[in-house]
Amino acid sequence: MKLYSWNVNGIRAAEKKGFLDWLDETQPDIVCLQETKARVDQLSSSLIEDHGYHTYWHSAEKAGYSGVATYCKYEPHYIQEGLGIDRFDAEGRVLITEHDDFLLYNIYFPNGQRDHG
Repeated sequence: MKLYSWNVNGIRAAEKKGFLDWLDETQPDIVCLQETKARVDQLSSSLIEDHGYHTYWHSAEKAGYSGVATYCKYEPHYIQEGLGIDRFDAEGRVLITEHDDFLLYNIYFPNGQRDHG
């Protein structure tokens, strides 16, 4: 199984830099994307249409902020957006997919650094 995790720092920018070509050439089984920074209604149809993948998105309520997506060749048995805790789920940081033999947690963690200035 080929599973990739990639902080794209903006899915629309990644698309312009060849994300879909990479996906077609590499043919991973699962790709977890973090920091997508877009809602589904802001995406080009080519990012969500069939490339041989089922796509799942959990976007932040705040436009242009965080967000995760999972591309799966095989449809998961179960998909969960978030953890069920509103104050965390509003940031679009967790997407859980259940597969035949495993649960996959696609999580974008916030930067834990503090400003000590």
